Amino acid sequence: MTTRILVVDDEPRYQRLLEANLRTDGYDVVTASNGLEAINSFSTQPIDLILLDIMMPELDGFETCQRIREYSSVPIIMLTAKGDEKDRVRGLDLGADDYLTKPFSATELLARVRAVLRRAQVSTDGSQTRYFTHGDIRIDFARAEVWRDGELISLSATEYRLLLQFVHKVGKIISAEDLLSSIWGAEYRKEKEILWVSIARLRQKLEKEPHAPKHIVTRTGLGYLMPPIEEENLAPAPPQEENEQDASA
Repeated sequence: MTTRILVVDDEPRYQRLLEANLRTDGYDVVTASNGLEAINSFSTQPIDLILLDIMMPELDGFETCQRIREYSSVPIIMLTAKGDEKDRVRGLDLGADDYLTKPFSATELLARVRAVLRRAQVSTDGSQTRYFTHGDIRIDFARAEVWRDGELISLSATEYRLLLQFVHKVGKIISAEDLLSSIWGAEYRKEKEILWVSIARLRQKLEKEPHAPKHIVTRTGLGYLMPPIEEENLAPAPPQEENEQDASA
């Protein structure tokens, strides 16, 4: 099945540029000129990735991203103005998976799209059990679901992959450079900003006290780790009925 990308930009020039380059690379493309059109298009057909401009009439990119994140983890790449750091950070805070700075080349556009789509294909290879628990957090690898105290947490594909890095290396410090390379790609090794924002957002969802984290801990000057806990808490949780909502281990 052809990957379908929703391009949202009110500038006809960029909209045509994006559509032409994506179609040349084999993607199916749907376009929208503002946030309201984007939400309508996304709600009426399957979309695999969204390229979302920030400055638009009717509904800007920030509000559009926020609304979509209320019910979907579809990969989102924000289109930002050159050097506008605050916009990039705000977009990542709202749940965007990456950003692309205007003006950009066709090569960079397609590389970013491929990287984000790869991250969206969540891999659970290497998982010997279906479930993993760490304190009040429980992960169902088969469904790619994360629960905290029995409540389902909505994570983007990038956030989930970031969490898996710590799950598969409990008790081991992972450097910022290794996390960036593993999740975003080797070309992101120096993009510390995107990692800081993603870690902060993940902590907001996982931690009862994000400023005193228990699941993802910072080791200053070294990196991050998920601390080991009692052996019984690391054991896989027993399978539950398909309709069971209680995630206690």
